[in-house]
Amino acid sequence: MEEEEETPVTVAPTKKVEATSKPAEEEVKTTETSSLLGKLEAYVEIKASAEKFHHMFTAKPHHVSKVSPGNIQGCELHEGDWGKPGSIIFWNYFHDGEAKVAKERIEEVDPETNLISFRVIEGDLMKEYKSFLATIQVAPKHGGTGSIVHWHFEYEKISEEVAHPQTLLQLWVEMSKEIDEHLLSEE
Repeated sequence: MEEEEETPVTVAPTKKVEATSKPAEEEVKTTETSSLLGKLEAYVEIKASAEKFHHMFTAKPHHVSKVSPGNIQGCELHEGDWGKPGSIIFWNYFHDGEAKVAKERIEEVDPETNLISFRVIEGDLMKEYKSFLATIQVAPKHGGTGSIVHWHFEYEKISEEVAHPQTLLQLWVEMSKEIDEHLLSEE
C-alpha cells in the first residue's frame, strides 16, 4: 500500500489572512478560552488562485464530492442560494471511519477577502458540540504564485470529555489539497 504524504497543518492566532510566507512545519494546537470553548486553525498552501478556491465553496460546493469523494459524499442546497448568507446546505461526509452528516447555514460571505463561514445547525457534530462555526478564508501569496487557505473552527464542546476537532480539521486540509489539484487540472 502506498504511504500518503502528511499535509502540513499550522495553527496560529485568529486574524484576517495575509499570506506572506509558507505555512510552518506541521503543528496542530488549540486555543481554549474555557474548558469547553475552543478555536482550531490551519493554514494550507495551495497553487490555485484564492478566487478560484473561494468560488468552489461559494458557488459550487456541490462539486466538492466529485473532487474529494473519499471525504465528501454529497452536498445539497436545502434553502436559499449557493454562496448567500442564510442559505442552508446539507453535507454527507466521511470522518473518523464513519459516514456522517451536517446541516450548515452560511453565516458570512465576503468576496473581497475570499471568506465564507458556515454554522453547523444539525447533524453528527451537534452530538458533541453545542456550537460549531467553520470559516474558510483564502489569500493570494505575496511575492509568489498560489494562495494560502486559512481554516478556522470556533466551537463549544458539550463536555470536557469531548475531543477538540483536530481530525476534522485534518479532513478539511486533505480536501483543500484535492480541490487544489482539481482547480489546477481545469487550467
